[in-house]
Amino acid sequence: ARIAELTEHLKIYKKDFSSRLGLLKLVGQRKRLLSYLKRKDYNSYSKLITELNLRDK
Repeated sequence: ARIAELTEHLKIYKKDFSSRLGLLKLVGQRKRLLSYLKRKDYNSYSKLITELNLRDK
């Protein structure tokens, strides 16, 4: 939810670099957590990425 809100915010305020850094931090944290979940419980991982409409690498 926070990532989506920040993305919409940055579409309007393109020069808001502090928000952009916050967004990159959140995306990186999500990426790390998803890679952990993929290693530990692939079924939960695949269910979660379909719910969040994310691509699987």
